Amino acid sequence: MTIVVLDYDPEWPRLFEVLRHPIANALSDVAIAIEHVGSTAVPGLAAKPIVDLDVVVPPNQVATAIARLAALGYEHKGDLGVPGREALRHPPHLPRHHVYVCPAGNLALANHLAVRDRLRADPAIASAYGALKKQLAARFADDVDRYVAGKTAFILDVLRQAGFRAEDITAIERLNRARP
Repeated sequence: MTIVVLDYDPEWPRLFEVLRHPIANALSDVAIAIEHVGSTAVPGLAAKPIVDLDVVVPPNQVATAIARLAALGYEHKGDLGVPGREALRHPPHLPRHHVYVCPAGNLALANHLAVRDRLRADPAIASAYGALKKQLAARFADDVDRYVAGKTAFILDVLRQAGFRAEDITAIERLNRARP
C-alpha cells in the first residue's frame, strides 16, 4: 500500500458522522463516546484520507462492543501490538476507515485525544506536523514503518507539551517501536 498524505478535506468530519451513526446506534447502551481522532479530526491538517474512530467503552464492555461491531460487518484484528486498544477492519462496502475499541482511561486513547486536542489548539504545530507527514510520505511512500518512525519524535514532543508523564511517553514510544 502506498502512503498518500493529502491536504485537509472539509468532508472528513462529515464522513466521520456518517461512519459514526450506525456504530452509535449499535452501541447506544455501551459506548461512553465515539471520538474522531487522527489527523482527519484536525481542521487544516494534511492527512492520509482515512478517518479514525475511537469507540470508548467501560473496560468490562470491550467484548460486547467488538461482538456488536462484528454484527455490522467489522472484523476484529486484535490489539495490533497496542495493549488495551482493539482494532477492527471496516466492512468492505464502506469507505476505508479505522475503528478502535478503547476502554475508558486507556493510554492509547489518552494519546489519541491529547494529540488531536493539542493540534486543534495550535494551528502552527498542526501545520508543522502536516509538512512533516507530507515529507515522510514522499520519502517513504512504500514503507509504512519508516513513515511512522519518522513521526514518532514529533508526536512524543506533542505529548510532552500536553503534559504527559515521562513514563507514559516512554510506554508510548516503546509501543511505537514494537508496532507490527
